[in-house]
Amino acid sequence: MKTILNTLSIALAAGLLNQTAMASSHREAPNITRTPALDSTDFYVFNSYESGKEDYVTLIANYIPLQDPYGGPNYFAMDPAAVYSIHIDNDGDAVEDLTFQFRFKQMLANETGIALMIGADGDKKSVAVPLKNVGGILASDQSAANFSESYSLTLVSGPQRTGNATTLTNISSGNTMFHKPLDYIGNKTFTDEAGYEAYAEQFVYNFTLPGCEHMGRVFVGQRKDPFVVNLGKTFDLVNYVPVEGDSSPGAGDGEGFPGGITQSAENDDLSGKNVTALSVEVAKSCITGSGNGVIGSWTTASLPQARILNPNATFEKTEVNGGALTQVSRLGNPLVNELVIGLKDKDRFSSAHPKDDGQFADYVTHPSLPELLNILFKDAVNSTLGTNIETLAPTNFPRMDLVTAFLTGFAGVNQQATVTASEMLRLNTAITAKAASEQSAFGVAGDDLAGFPNGRRPGDDVVDIALRVVMGRLCYPIPVNGTDTDLGLCTSEDASVGNVPFTDGAPVNASMMMTHFPYLATPLAGSK
Repeated sequence: MKTILNTLSIALAAGLLNQTAMASSHREAPNITRTPALDSTDFYVFNSYESGKEDYVTLIANYIPLQDPYGGPNYFAMDPAAVYSIHIDNDGDAVEDLTFQFRFKQMLANETGIALMIGADGDKKSVAVPLKNVGGILASDQSAANFSESYSLTLVSGPQRTGNATTLTNISSGNTMFHKPLDYIGNKTFTDEAGYEAYAEQFVYNFTLPGCEHMGRVFVGQRKDPFVVNLGKTFDLVNYVPVEGDSSPGAGDGEGFPGGITQSAENDDLSGKNVTALSVEVAKSCITGSGNGVIGSWTTASLPQARILNPNATFEKTEVNGGALTQVSRLGNPLVNELVIGLKDKDRFSSAHPKDDGQFADYVTHPSLPELLNILFKDAVNSTLGTNIETLAPTNFPRMDLVTAFLTGFAGVNQQATVTASEMLRLNTAITAKAASEQSAFGVAGDDLAGFPNGRRPGDDVVDIALRVVMGRLCYPIPVNGTDTDLGLCTSEDASVGNVPFTDGAPVNASMMMTHFPYLATPLAGSK
């Protein structure tokens, strides 16, 4: 029995880590708030739903949170000392089998930057300009750019530290250099009639993949933050009633829970923000390995262990970095670090690896969010409904419903042949993608097996999904292929409000994204 409980504790440690979603992974740990260029905000893995790309998988890792579009004059560059990685485990042992590594370089125009001749005749001097551009930029003419970023893309086969690394080739140039577009400074800078997107599309590249007959695609650049969340009120002790106030989302009839929140774009506190997306699309057959077609994936960012600041900093040399690469950011499923891990261990989680997630068991075997919601809302619910509910929090311990949803996966849906307790997104590459117009924002819970928690698409409402699951939704029948199915993980008696439509009131769906790679919408302009 002790062995069984220890095993279950480790399983819960990874499975329940994924369970809570009430805000995106922006500024999720004390240390990462000091290095925003390495802060992963969201991670997506899904079967590509662009027409003609049915045999591909898209992986998107977003970094640099809460970007104000007007945040000039330097805007939001990546850290040239960092290594940004997207990991894939295709055999279920919670150790990466493939890793895509991004390394960035910053450059001034003509190496020293654009300068203007300043002064009167006989006393003119060449003076460098302070801005990242000195004129309009077109898709066909980028000569006015004073700053640029390039990056290399490396594939590591095997564990990241000891595997075989291959620098990938940019097919369009024949070399190993890729380029990142400037952020969306504004509409006077990007004067092309086709707009910023026509410019950004020039930075979607094809690349060759060792041992793969199919080309991959990559794009790195600024995008509108795709995550939608009622951020401020949520962290203010859930300063709203988190239950649908209409009979159905968007009905506008007020016939749902009395005083409950209703769906509105005004509830999205990230509606005016951008992020930087690292996007890769690769053929399924080239990443699934010898497993059962289900992959696990996560993103990390690492820095050299030592950084010594240059007291006479220059553009080329602001510091000296050395030592072993040290992981400082990590993200698989959303919101693990914000609302599950204790404050004293958040930085530890950021530096941990999936195979070692058992160390966080104490935080997840008894998840705190359901009890917090119970404390905040039980008396109000009973008073409003005239009921005497003993607890709003599920009582089925250990929470095997959460183990299934967020650790082991559903058999035949997103469960790997070998199951190792670990925190990562799991995607069944064999499940056919659904076109954007056919997707349910509620994923598997909305009778759409191609959505979260089977991977994660940009239009999946992971906030509402995970909030409902943690409050016991899987203790009630869920729709599977049009039929309500009892999963047998727990019963309705275990979850007094498990069938309640919990929500943060901030709607998201696939129509808010593009329907082709790199999927995320055009970033917001700094000036219109």
